[in-house]
Amino acid sequence: MSLPKFIIGMMFALAIIIGWSYLDDAPAGTILLRAIVCAVIIQAGYFLLVFAMIGRATPTSAGKVREADRGTILDKVAESEKLSARRSLR
Repeated sequence: MSLPKFIIGMMFALAIIIGWSYLDDAPAGTILLRAIVCAVIIQAGYFLLVFAMIGRATPTSAGKVREADRGTILDKVAESEKLSARRSLR
């Protein structure tokens, strides 16, 4: 989940908690406390989700990453050389 989606979802959840507390005729301190507790729980859940996603990812060696980067760079260079060769023939 991307950060903007998380923030929007968190705002909606907090708005629901605040609205529910207001309709329940809770005092302002209780509304604030419920909103803070809800925000902390949501934030902790998001942290654990990201932590689990990082923990599940398979590590790649630096050599593999460099080879992949070189391959994409060489492909781009080869493509630009093809274009320049086509232009020189005309």
